[in-house]
Amino acid sequence: MLFKLNLITLSMIAMSSPIMAANFAVGNANMESVNTTNYECNRCTTSAGYQGEVAFAVGYNDVDDIHAGNAFGTASNGAIATVSGDIKYQGESGYRANIQAYQLGMDNGFVHLSGGQAGLYKINLDIDSINTYKAGDVQSSLWHNNGLLTPYNSINEFDLNKQREKVGLGFKYGQDFYGMFVKYNQEDKTGYQSSSLVSPNLINFGLPIDSTTQQLDAGLHLLGDNWLTELSYFGSYYENNIDNLSLPYVNDVYSAAPDNQAHQVSLSGQYQLDRTVMNGRIVSGRMIQDENLIQMSGNPLQNWDGQVDTLDGRFALTSMLTNRLRLGGSIDYSKRDNQSSSAEFAQYNFNSLTGAFRQNTPRDLERNTYKVNASYRIASGYRLQTGYDRKEVERTFSDREQTNDDNLWMKFNVRAVDNFNVNLKVEHANRSGSLYEASTLTSSENNSLLRKYYLADRDRNAFELKVIHTPTDWMSLDVTTRYAKDEYDNTKIGLTESEDYGYDVNLNIQFNQYVDGYVYGSQQWINSHQVGSQSFSSADWQDDIEDEFINLGTGLSYSGLMQDSLTLGIDYLFSNSISDTLLYNNVGNANTFSTYGDYYSYNHSASMYADYALSEQMALKLTYRYERYFDTDAANVGVNDILGMITLGDINHNYNAHQVMLSFTYKLR
Repeated sequence: MLFKLNLITLSMIAMSSPIMAANFAVGNANMESVNTTNYECNRCTTSAGYQGEVAFAVGYNDVDDIHAGNAFGTASNGAIATVSGDIKYQGESGYRANIQAYQLGMDNGFVHLSGGQAGLYKINLDIDSINTYKAGDVQSSLWHNNGLLTPYNSINEFDLNKQREKVGLGFKYGQDFYGMFVKYNQEDKTGYQSSSLVSPNLINFGLPIDSTTQQLDAGLHLLGDNWLTELSYFGSYYENNIDNLSLPYVNDVYSAAPDNQAHQVSLSGQYQLDRTVMNGRIVSGRMIQDENLIQMSGNPLQNWDGQVDTLDGRFALTSMLTNRLRLGGSIDYSKRDNQSSSAEFAQYNFNSLTGAFRQNTPRDLERNTYKVNASYRIASGYRLQTGYDRKEVERTFSDREQTNDDNLWMKFNVRAVDNFNVNLKVEHANRSGSLYEASTLTSSENNSLLRKYYLADRDRNAFELKVIHTPTDWMSLDVTTRYAKDEYDNTKIGLTESEDYGYDVNLNIQFNQYVDGYVYGSQQWINSHQVGSQSFSSADWQDDIEDEFINLGTGLSYSGLMQDSLTLGIDYLFSNSISDTLLYNNVGNANTFSTYGDYYSYNHSASMYADYALSEQMALKLTYRYERYFDTDAANVGVNDILGMITLGDINHNYNAHQVMLSFTYKLR
């Protein structure tokens, strides 16, 4: 697990330091010679006290598929109730407190509590409940009981969903030139996910989830006239409460996810010299896994001593050479040194021993990234940016031990034309590297001509055009279009070509002071072509994969009704995704054509609301939400549709869901 310090936040702290630049704020004015005894403020008001609002809602869900809970916030069918709110308190002495709550009583919601003295300290408590739903009423012939998967004639029904309960506590303290922070959070995850095992045939089953992840972060920072620095620690501890799974006639048929930890110590800083800003960080870490292994014939290790040492560094510089020209650059370094156990393991061929032994190969990775860029203001409203990025990666025990990615890009921004903002970006990228070595150590199971797409030589050309147009003060239009093409000209077997292109359009219109609306739409196409081989000698089949995504939406609101007390509104969203795979097989003299593993889904979502103000402090809102969802995935088939394989059944979705909510809101003032 990686943890990265947010240097943007540190930069903001530095730039806001009063020493860094002249401060012409009113509060810093010299008032010693001014007689203020006759001054009186007639408009001054104090913000001390309570502000905010709280909302109570009751409603009804008509849901027959738990997947609708992802959109509605709860998968419950029937009566529902929830509480939300945002209340702030400010005392005369500078004490501040805040309570935020969202959808308490639903499956998905949160509570945030914070309080402290402004500019001195702050304490916060966060409680989150996050549920995601994949499918309900899933069927399996295996029952799970304390690590034992027991086959029964009766069917076990359960839901594929994940529940995450997260609690966090944080403390910040800062004064003058120093400060510190401590944050701790714990996440408990439960539920079921789909998994599979072979014993002796392939069986899909519901794998129980019961794990705890603890996170501890702490740090100290110092501020100077034109510098800042921070020393931080980040730690993560994962504990899986599910042991290895067994069948009645054989033990340990499924290995549970192992407990693990990750630790990092980070030192970062920033320094400003006139119009030049330099910042950097160095991070040292270690990831640890020390768990018992499932014992099998030919396994020489009793437990796995997994350890990966990490080292990350970064240095960046940006300088305003003139009022028109800014130059910048950065160097990033990352190293993963795998110190894990290594031993000779017997090799298996399906269900039998081959008699051969092979040593596992802990793989190391080292990455260097260099970036330079320049920004030049040609004239008022015209800016040109250009840059060059290079990434060098070295991997041990890999088909290709070295890869080099070079990327040259340019951006052009025009703001000088009235009511227009135009942004154009073009880039050309190239990947090359060392020779391929398809040795028995790295890829004996692969065709020697195979080129993995993330290692293969590649040329990439891309552009993006964004236009923002505001022809009047009541209309705005945003249009973005993009195109990218990747070519793998030296690949004989593997991915040879891919295209990714699409557009986004957003239109906002305020028809009059009471009526406003919006329309948006986006489409994306991803097409790829790959070549394969069944003979392990030459290419004898190929396929085209065509993915298409579309999102359309519109909305309208009408306010000012019933003496400005009533607002009506409607929102609608349509989304659709299609994935088609066309397979061409030219084994021998027979050329065949077929489709393979198609996927299709669509979703209609609509909401209508009426918001009525009872008074300046109280309001009622009636909301109706509707969702129509359908998908079909060729990978989901009946429990026994495939001979010799037991699945979880057809878990595709096809449902209509409705929700009606009546909420009461009270504003504090």
